[in-house]
Amino acid sequence: MKQFVIIGLGNLGYYLSTHLYEKGHEVLSIDINSNRIQEIKDKVGQAVVADATDRKVMESLCLDQMDAAVVCTGSDLSASILITFNLKDIGVEKVYAKAISEPHGQILNKIGVLEVIFPEKDQAISLAERLHNPNILDYLPFIEGYSIIEFAPTAGFIGKNLKSLDLINRFGVQVLGVKEIFPERLNMIPTGTYVIKNNDRLILLGQNDGLDALHKKMA
Repeated sequence: MKQFVIIGLGNLGYYLSTHLYEKGHEVLSIDINSNRIQEIKDKVGQAVVADATDRKVMESLCLDQMDAAVVCTGSDLSASILITFNLKDIGVEKVYAKAISEPHGQILNKIGVLEVIFPEKDQAISLAERLHNPNILDYLPFIEGYSIIEFAPTAGFIGKNLKSLDLINRFGVQVLGVKEIFPERLNMIPTGTYVIKNNDRLILLGQNDGLDALHKKMA
């Protein structure tokens, strides 16, 4: 069990708080809006009405003992930056923070956050990728220039084994796993002898250019 503090209870903060608590972790949720605290107080370990930009208030909550903090107050740039700075300054090692623009994210990186979160941007890119290629069932940015996708195989894949498809040499794409729908099971790092079936779902990792080239080839 880990301890997390979630600051800002908009959609991101609310669902993050409740999901972590459902997973068995200790969650402290903080928001300046008492109505939001009332809404979540029975769904997390502790919910506090507080101004997270006030350093003294943050110090009184012993947040330096938390495993990680997540700042979800991205809409107010000055508040987001000050809260993040205060968390780092009082000794919280792992801080994640929501950003609403690239410059905002750059400032948060300078402060020392572990990861900047762009929820709207990431959702938009994921939807765009799935609209671009209907065979992509899910899309996850990995590191700069790389992505992980869940891919429904086209007719050119069915009945062929992974060795003959040779995706790594042709497109620079690695098959991380195969999800079989019937029966439901996951094959991680399948061997080259695995034969693709119509109801399989491929989990692929590769450079974005390679994944796009694969899509164009199989379209």
